[in-house]
Amino acid sequence: MLQIALPLSAASDSPPRIVVGEANSPVIDALLEPGQWPFRTAILSGPPRSGKSLLARWFVESGAGDAIDDAQDVPEDALFHRWNRAQENGRPLLIVADKAFEPGVGESDGTRWRVRLPDLSSRLGAALDIAIGEPDDAMLIALMEVHAEMRGLALDHSATQYLAGRCTRSHLGVEQLIAAIDRLSLERKSAPTMAIWRDALNETKGGGQTQA
Repeated sequence: MLQIALPLSAASDSPPRIVVGEANSPVIDALLEPGQWPFRTAILSGPPRSGKSLLARWFVESGAGDAIDDAQDVPEDALFHRWNRAQENGRPLLIVADKAFEPGVGESDGTRWRVRLPDLSSRLGAALDIAIGEPDDAMLIALMEVHAEMRGLALDHSATQYLAGRCTRSHLGVEQLIAAIDRLSLERKSAPTMAIWRDALNETKGGGQTQA
């Protein structure tokens, strides 16, 4: 499992490194080639805490182009103006949203992002669609190691293997699990033990059973 260092100019509450796996390697490849994007525009979506905002910051600070984070919350006329300005300046524009964009005029729902302005919808519909997926076992383990390292938490490989087969299989689930292990260890004044692992799994809805 690979990691890439993302040199950022300001502190971040996200991991200072991005774990690269099957879930996000196509996204990273696309971000390295913004000149290949249709109309120099791409829309990045993905699960919570999967590194979307961190990748957008890296994209901007590396000088590759501009980015709009949480685009689904930006007023549509302002978003339309930003798209037009990017075209005029010839600057690649990365648009980050919580949900995948679906062309067509309408309202967003729980699984898709849609807009009401027809002109904006047609322009966003022509953008490159890139999405971060859910992590596989190897990525889950690597994510646990990164979050544990950030907290100064000692988790060996046997621990992360055990936890990966039982935790909620998501970026957010891993972050919550490691935070729970850290808190329980501090509360009990004990290094992480099997009992703490199990309690943390139950607390974060892993339930001690493998999640499909």
